[in-house]
Amino acid sequence: MNVHQEEIDLPARGRGLHDVTGEIRRAIARAGVRTGLCTVFLQHTSASLVIQENADPAVQRDLQRWAERIAPEDAEYEHDTEGPDDMPAHIRAAFTRTTETVPVRNAELLLGTWQAIYLWEHRRAPHRRQLIVTVVGA
Repeated sequence: MNVHQEEIDLPARGRGLHDVTGEIRRAIARAGVRTGLCTVFLQHTSASLVIQENADPAVQRDLQRWAERIAPEDAEYEHDTEGPDDMPAHIRAAFTRTTETVPVRNAELLLGTWQAIYLWEHRRAPHRRQLIVTVVGA
């Protein structure tokens, strides 16, 4: 049984869904694991991870509009230390996930045909983000 863990430092990006599948695939290649599991953990509370469709960009736009309705910036929040987009970002992250686990076979992520792993940045201002990728298997 092999265990490989690494941190991926992602460049600052503004609000939206950003495909990180390539970075995760490269981590799996470095792990040398043919069969196992890949867990991706995002070390932040104002962004999230989602596995979502990668073919039609309208899906991402619809998700973004949905999140903006659930947690609008113009609501009266007590927590506003880092600006008007901070608390809505925390709420949006609470309704999504900070961890995704995907099976690995033949050293490849077993994502579906139309799936990709996205960092969903909920803040308007660009922020650097860190992913912890852990690959376990043989």
